[in-house]
Amino acid sequence: MIKQLEDREDVSLLVNTFYENIRKDELLGPIFNKHIKGEQWTAHLEKLTDFWVTALFGVICFKGNPTLAHKKVDENLNHTIAQAHFERWVNLWHNTIDLLFIGTLAERAKRASKSMAIGQFKAINSFRANLK
Repeated sequence: MIKQLEDREDVSLLVNTFYENIRKDELLGPIFNKHIKGEQWTAHLEKLTDFWVTALFGVICFKGNPTLAHKKVDENLNHTIAQAHFERWVNLWHNTIDLLFIGTLAERAKRASKSMAIGQFKAINSFRANLK
């Protein structure tokens, strides 16, 4: 049943469903599965739930540096992360939201994902420019 995005439990459902799909995706799955080993997924999903709870509800519970994490992944992939990767991530995020949730916070989560994807891709390109 599609419902409003209301609390941490809902965010956890969203994050877990989304990354279950990511791990199976032919473009993104190999990247995520290479960088996050099986036993690391539980902690990673909890951290991502914290991130989205902070982003959507303003409850400060996230600790981390997503930009640094993306930079490290890009380095490990010989600087091959492309805009298409971020576009696919956003599309899968939106599709997952649309399957599970409606309302203001669901729309906020979609808008935030677009902004974050743009920001992370710009940051990666900035890091790359400094390598030259």
